[in-house]
Amino acid sequence: MKVDNKKLAFLGIVSAVAIIFGYVESLVPVFMGIPGVKLGLANLAVLFVLHRYTLKEAAAVSLIRILVIGFMFGNMMSIIYSIAGAALSMIVMKLMLMKTDFSLLGVSVAGGVTHNIGQLLIYMCIMETTSLSYYAPVLIVSGVATGLVIGYLTQETSKRIHL
Repeated sequence: MKVDNKKLAFLGIVSAVAIIFGYVESLVPVFMGIPGVKLGLANLAVLFVLHRYTLKEAAAVSLIRILVIGFMFGNMMSIIYSIAGAALSMIVMKLMLMKTDFSLLGVSVAGGVTHNIGQLLIYMCIMETTSLSYYAPVLIVSGVATGLVIGYLTQETSKRIHL
C-alpha cells in the first residue's frame, strides 16, 4: 500500500485546524443564547475534507478532532454525543454529495441538522427517555442556521485552497 505523504500531511494540518477551531469554540460557553448550541467551526474542516476526499478521510479527521477536543475540554459523554452526531451527519452529507446536485451550502445544512438529531437520538437511547424530544425544533433551526454559516465558510475556503 502506497502512502501519499502530501495528502497525509494535509490531513494532519486540517486535523490541527479543526482542533484549534474546537478549542476556540470551547471558550464561548453558549452560542446564539441557546444552551447546547455551538457554531461547529471544526466541522468546516471536516466538510472540506469530505468534499475533497473520501468519507474515510473525513471520518479520520472528525474522529481525531472529537477525541482530542473531548479529552481536553469535555468528557466521555461529550465524546459519545459528538461521535453520534458526526457519524450521522457525515453519512448524510456524503450521500448528498454523491447522489444529488446540492451545493456545499445545502449539504452543510443537512449535516448541521442531522448532527443535532444524531446527538438527540443518542441522548434518548442512553437516558432511555424521550423527555428532551421537545427540544428537536430548536435543534433543527439551529442546525439550519449553523449549517448555513459553515457551508458558506467551506465554499469560500474551497475557492481559495487548491490541491
